[in-house]
Amino acid sequence: MSLRLSFAQASATGPRDENQDALRLVTPAPALAASKGYLFALADGVSQCADGGLAARASLQALAMDYYATPATWGVAQALDKLLLAQNRWLRAQGSGQPLLTTLSALVLRGRRFTLAHVGDCRVYRWYAGRLQCLSEDHVWDQPGMQHVLKRALGLDQHLLVDYLEGELQQGECYLLLSDGVWASLGDLGIQSILREQPNLQDAVDTLVATAHHHGSQDNASALLVHVDGLGASNLGDALAQLQHWPLPGPLREGQVIDGWAVAGSVAQSRQSLLYRVQDAHGQNWLLKTLPQARDQEPGAAQALLQEEWFLRRVAGRHFPEVHPANQRQHLYYLMREYAGSTLAGQAPLALARWLEIARQLLQAVGVLHRRNLLHRDIKPENLHMGSDGQLRLLDFGLAYCPGLSADQPNALPGTPSYIAPEAFDGAAPAARQDLYAVGVTLYYLLTGHYPYGEVEAFQRPRFGQPVNPARYRPDLPEWLQRNLQQAVAADPAQRFETAEQWLLLLERGDRQEMAERPRPLLEREPLKVWQTVGLVSLLMNLILLLVLLKH
Repeated sequence: MSLRLSFAQASATGPRDENQDALRLVTPAPALAASKGYLFALADGVSQCADGGLAARASLQALAMDYYATPATWGVAQALDKLLLAQNRWLRAQGSGQPLLTTLSALVLRGRRFTLAHVGDCRVYRWYAGRLQCLSEDHVWDQPGMQHVLKRALGLDQHLLVDYLEGELQQGECYLLLSDGVWASLGDLGIQSILREQPNLQDAVDTLVATAHHHGSQDNASALLVHVDGLGASNLGDALAQLQHWPLPGPLREGQVIDGWAVAGSVAQSRQSLLYRVQDAHGQNWLLKTLPQARDQEPGAAQALLQEEWFLRRVAGRHFPEVHPANQRQHLYYLMREYAGSTLAGQAPLALARWLEIARQLLQAVGVLHRRNLLHRDIKPENLHMGSDGQLRLLDFGLAYCPGLSADQPNALPGTPSYIAPEAFDGAAPAARQDLYAVGVTLYYLLTGHYPYGEVEAFQRPRFGQPVNPARYRPDLPEWLQRNLQQAVAADPAQRFETAEQWLLLLERGDRQEMAERPRPLLEREPLKVWQTVGLVSLLMNLILLLVLLKH
């Protein structure tokens, strides 16, 4: 079930020499529409600046292109705000002494919700059941004779302040974006009259623009009208809003059926979560994760579980467990596929060749996470699953973090102590290099069976100096690999690898160099000479044997 929309747009220059309004509608492919939504935007370039039309067109172009390139885990308002702040800086840098100014209103419709970003004096209306509601505020000076003087616009001030509004969509409603060349001439009553008399969307926007100029508007006139034909599927925001309708399933027993899933038994239980094995109608095993009854009233617990599911959906791929849509669920849980195999807990120390393959796959997985603006924060052997298909999968997103979206409790120190980066103990904000430190400790432990700084107990305040050279526990390690691991677990984050991709490149380069420098057997280096020698020796042995036989 996807969001279905109808829309129309119109724009006219009017008595001016140039149309400095700009309109933009982006209707992406279904998968992108589900994660990022549909974008509708209107910008009105300020005619008194160096080039208002350029400011309007460039701002909408940048917004349309860059919005869909932002990480899927960014909220809509978060993504719009970062892009508009960047565009504000660009406009101010391009002015060359004269300001490049534009107003802008952007509307994103996604799933069952809308998000509005607004700065300036364009207007955004909601039209539903015969009622017209203005959703935006005019950023002009409320003084006699200054009603058309902007106090907020893109490019006007170094510190941009954008209004944001979010809300629920209703099937059958319309959203209308108008430049001041329309609304200032028609007023709300005139706009409402035209919308009532013109049910066809294109006729409505054409009439709005034409009537504005007929009523004496001296400005460019633009209108964009969107009708919500059908609502989309719920996303994270919708799921959180429905929490009150999703009770916890309670303790589940083998043989019990919940929302069509047959419970096969309990897999793991802790204070934080419950994990059950369930089967679908085809007998396929899945893992159901939910919360203990004791956490039913705990603030934020249910939201965290659904956010964990959402994060896993955003990073779907071979490095992570598959998440089931579970469209028929009526209880608070989520489902992920169960894979044959085992975690890496208790498997240290590993043979070097197997360790290298695990290291490559783990760095690939963490690279995917970080490119999607996600931090795992609990990387350790227990959360690494090696499938019988040879695929490594990163498990347990219960502590995952998305900057700008997730919130931590003050003084919280999430993770397993021995794998937590030194700077986190000092209160540093979550960062990619802390994940990479945990990867370093994990790989160090899997290779040696020891921790680089010794085991850290819960509530202990550890001290970090120089990590123990892994060669103390594994004398067979090449020197390049010793340096690689010591850099990965450096106490100073600036000395560690910056990205998983950088580390992976150096790991693979060092392995290839080791293979190139390793002395090869004579059979590999000179196979022809070896077999010639073997043949000659064989011939001589046969001759000697023949002479011995002849003597007797």
